[in-house]
Amino acid sequence: MMLNNMIKLVLFSCLTSTSPLLLADDDPRVLVELPEMMQKYMMSNMRAHLKTINEILLSLANNKMDEAANLAEQRLGMTSLGSHGAEHMGKFMPKGMRQAGTNMHKAASRFSLKAEEGELLLAYKSLAEVTATCVACHAVYRIK
Repeated sequence: MMLNNMIKLVLFSCLTSTSPLLLADDDPRVLVELPEMMQKYMMSNMRAHLKTINEILLSLANNKMDEAANLAEQRLGMTSLGSHGAEHMGKFMPKGMRQAGTNMHKAASRFSLKAEEGELLLAYKSLAEVTATCVACHAVYRIK
């Protein structure tokens, strides 16, 4: 029930917060200006995060809870911070964006622990906390 409500909230937010037809000048989100190389790196990093979330979903769908836990911790969780330059990137981000990133990494580590427990529904609910941090950040900030 809680997961359904969260999905409804995310869908509602996506449909009402910003139109895909908005021009950049009309986009109400905070523009975070980054050096071009940092911007490309951040976009690549976010695509890698999205790919990992997809792999986690496939693992969960195949009841491979340990695999999902490992993917989350190694690629998204607190363990992953050093591997994708979080400290270096954080210097260019506003405080709220930095905090959203930290919240995502912490939520991924919590998901990993929950997945290791082996309860599929609870793992899905915990994964929704990870994606909710992504949705929240993307609703407030943009880099282009």
